[in-house]
Amino acid sequence: MFFGDSFVAGVGDDTGLGWVGRVVAGACAAGVPLTAYNLGVRRETSADVLERWEAEARPRVSREADCRVVFSFGANDATVENGGPRVPAADSVGALSQAIAGAARLGLPVLVVGPPPANDDDQQDRISRLSASFAEVAEGRTVPFVDVAGPLRASSTWSREAQAGDGAHPGREGYALLAQLVMEPWLGWLAS
Repeated sequence: MFFGDSFVAGVGDDTGLGWVGRVVAGACAAGVPLTAYNLGVRRETSADVLERWEAEARPRVSREADCRVVFSFGANDATVENGGPRVPAADSVGALSQAIAGAARLGLPVLVVGPPPANDDDQQDRISRLSASFAEVAEGRTVPFVDVAGPLRASSTWSREAQAGDGAHPGREGYALLAQLVMEPWLGWLAS
């Protein structure tokens, strides 16, 4: 189960795959068949995901299956509205920590994919700090974390496609780059 925001949903990718579809296809190609649920919702913050994820996960959890959850959010948290970020960084970190703890209670292994970059330098700085804090939370709970903000910030493809689109979301090539960053940790996590 993939919980998160519009980047999880793959907004802007005209193939409809986004990064989630690509890593799922990569797992199947590697001989790891699975059923994936893309539960990304546009404009959602960490607080929004925390509020809904468990209720949406419960009907998808089967005792007969190796059920797992991927959390990926934070870019919307760092968006400034009404003079400040939509979600204060400490609250974002707390939401991730609570989501991981909730997954542990349900017996669900967790993978965390950090928030992707923004084209606004100030927002990108907030995203980078948030991503580093998310990495610390994940490490403290022995949960794998994939940083995508740093590598994608340096990508001209990501920036070009986001600017050509709605200013935030890339097209197919940008999502392919994000999927490449996630693929190896994803396959390792599935094999663990």
